Amino acid sequence: MRTHHCNELRPAHIGETVTLIGWVNTVRDQGGVIFVDLRDREGLTQCVFRPEESPEAAAASHKLRGEDVVQVIGKVANRLEGTANDKLGTGEIEIVATQLVVVNKADVLPFQLDKELSNEDIRMRYRYLDIRRPRMSQNLRTRHRVTKATRDYLDENGFCEIETPILSKSTPEGARDFLVPSRLQPGSFYALPQAPQQYKQLLMVGGMEKYFQIAKCFRDEDLRADRQPEFTQIDIEASFVHQDDIIGLVEGLLGRVFKESRGADIPKSFDRVTYNDAMNTYGSDKPDRRFGYHLTDLGDVFANSSFKVFSGALASGGTIKAINAKGFSDISTGQVKTLEQIAIQAGAKGLAYIQVRGETVDTWRSPITKFLSPEEIEAMKQKLNIETGDLILFAAGAWDQSCDILGRVRLACAEMQNLLEGNEELNFLWVTEFPLLAKDEETGGFVAVHHPFTRPLKEDEERFLTEGPSTDLRAQAYDVVLNGYELGGGSIRIHEGPLQSAMFKALGISEETAAEEFGHILDAFRFGAPPHGGLALGLDRLVMLICNEHSIREVMAFPKNNKGSDLMSQSPAEVDPKQLRDLRIQTLKKPGTAPAAVVQS
Repeated sequence: MRTHHCNELRPAHIGETVTLIGWVNTVRDQGGVIFVDLRDREGLTQCVFRPEESPEAAAASHKLRGEDVVQVIGKVANRLEGTANDKLGTGEIEIVATQLVVVNKADVLPFQLDKELSNEDIRMRYRYLDIRRPRMSQNLRTRHRVTKATRDYLDENGFCEIETPILSKSTPEGARDFLVPSRLQPGSFYALPQAPQQYKQLLMVGGMEKYFQIAKCFRDEDLRADRQPEFTQIDIEASFVHQDDIIGLVEGLLGRVFKESRGADIPKSFDRVTYNDAMNTYGSDKPDRRFGYHLTDLGDVFANSSFKVFSGALASGGTIKAINAKGFSDISTGQVKTLEQIAIQAGAKGLAYIQVRGETVDTWRSPITKFLSPEEIEAMKQKLNIETGDLILFAAGAWDQSCDILGRVRLACAEMQNLLEGNEELNFLWVTEFPLLAKDEETGGFVAVHHPFTRPLKEDEERFLTEGPSTDLRAQAYDVVLNGYELGGGSIRIHEGPLQSAMFKALGISEETAAEEFGHILDAFRFGAPPHGGLALGLDRLVMLICNEHSIREVMAFPKNNKGSDLMSQSPAEVDPKQLRDLRIQTLKKPGTAPAAVVQS
């Protein structure tokens, strides 16, 4: 239906008769001569309709409007002198139309495609129109280049792409499962996979050695800008590997992906920091290192302080940390309150601060300086390198909570000061040696920080087996981070039955429950399971960062909104009662409550 696309013709084609097809981008009437910018996925070409060239085509062009689908036949010609458009690849030429075929007329659109729309629900309702916008089209094509580069690179490195089941079994792995009722086995349910974790480990037991998959994953959890109920990950697993092997493989993969999708050269190897160092320095296990504001421990400064907030934190085994937001003493009262709310949401009772407005303490603005001794103030000035114009922010309490509070405050300060505006740096980082276990505040028991198949760090493995679970055990787990976002995470896995059973026991999973929920993988480990490990990269988040977007919805063709709904297809939706009857499910609706499902066995 066409000889060329709409970003292909150049002066070398002048004199040729060509056929183009696409959408009418704009129509301009210049005194009876109609100019139409014709658009397809590749770009724009200007078409001109003159009565002397073709009265019929010129007459039909007067009736065109935006987004009509038309086919134009004509000759390539130079644009008139002074009318070239150097912003377009086709800006030196135009098509002098001799024929016009209106393929499909378009109704008036619900929004203009050439303007940004703040109402995301309207964009989601008409997503097929939203995708026509160059920005969205480019994002989806970038996503294609990312997946193609991924497949090419992993294939070159000996990995096989293998699909794993979507209908699986519900197992206690953290997030809430999406359940699918079985018609053939009433009362039984499949679960959509949160990740192909167990399947890829079983593929290693099966001797595949190198597996990958562009895998769909599902989690029934609350949504945010970089989270969706269904998402995609680049899933990788390999046998006979150490942590360094996986890290080197992923660094090479990301190098290929960024080069082919964004034209960017990134370091061949990334810095590495341990989890404890990341938290101590940045207050985050996915730190953004493109700006300073490092956390500083002030426990020694206030070891004998009469300020009860500080002395009480230290007496209870906690810590005192601070950041110096250099040059931010002119922070407004409203901004201080915003930072305080961020701290409170992270578990603080408030937020202590000092606005350093001059060289002497009497010029400082702070609710706490009156409680501090001159010696403490002098020691604090030296340790934090305090100068006029600085803003000092404190957190006192348990180590992990204090780090988290200041980590969030640190990011908020950077945003308030626009420290990252226009910053195109790509700062990659590996965070290693994550905690193996954490305490569940509700039950008092232990939960896996990564997942229950993560192997303890070699130095801590014997202690885990002999002394049992504790929160200071480290895991052979690693996350790759870019500009404050976790791109992906992985670990070296447990491959022996006794160690896996010990892990289940540490997590409070009885032998009976382990056999029922994970019997297949425990059985597999009995038959010569190889050492193995892997990593999963979040494809949606990776493409989001490559495209400089702030939400993964901008790089997904048909995402859900922030309530988990597809406004275009109106899903989720109620189903025909016959379908429920076939599944032997009855929904009971009570006024003011959500429907409850009852399965009839």
